[in-house]
Amino acid sequence: MATCGEGTPQWKTTIIVSTSLQSHEIIRMLNAQQHRIRFSDSVHPGAFIFPLSGTAFLMVDPQDLPEPSEESGVFERIKKFVQVHRNCFLLLHSPFKGKKELETLTVIQNRFFGSNLRILPVQNTDEIVKGMLTIAKATSKPHVDSIRDRISLARAHIIESSPVWEMLRDMLQNSAGGGRWRPPEVLVVRGARAQAVGTAQRRLGGEICSVAQVGVRRQVVPVHRHIRVFFWEFISL
Repeated sequence: MATCGEGTPQWKTTIIVSTSLQSHEIIRMLNAQQHRIRFSDSVHPGAFIFPLSGTAFLMVDPQDLPEPSEESGVFERIKKFVQVHRNCFLLLHSPFKGKKELETLTVIQNRFFGSNLRILPVQNTDEIVKGMLTIAKATSKPHVDSIRDRISLARAHIIESSPVWEMLRDMLQNSAGGGRWRPPEVLVVRGARAQAVGTAQRRLGGEICSVAQVGVRRQVVPVHRHIRVFFWEFISL
């Protein structure tokens, strides 16, 4: 009998690596998994580029970083890396068991707060390889489409089975008794508008009115004379 995963081809991809890492243990591990490695002098020292997923990783040893009160060329190297690559990750290679390592992490977070840099603390080469490949695979086709579909299904299930509809229906019934009552606001993430409005119409018996644009970051859809559903935009994976 075939075991789970038997017959599923191993995921392989192309990786552009800085020539400064040519003799690194990570390269041996990637070659063992039969990934296609291309070395280049034009990429940042210590960088791994996954062109099929559009992700880039820069490996930095905290020992190369200065004290919190000092400046270093490492920060400039990270800054240039962030400017070149939109979807980038910093591989901070350290055990992260002491106070100094945590202070280093805080310094980098504060220095690049608000940028597109994500920091991935790793303790050994196994975690470096596993972290890079997991992120690269999840952001490569067709895997990224499959993940988005699963998220959409999960989101639809959450909206459909949410207890908020029972609460809103009770509020509508209670409002019939008179008194001053403020319409509730239902917050729904971007991409779930059609599902949320349809669910609200079924659960609350309201009629969907025209969509009004409110500000830059949200839309409001009246689904009932007492219910307003707001759709807030956010950056998704």
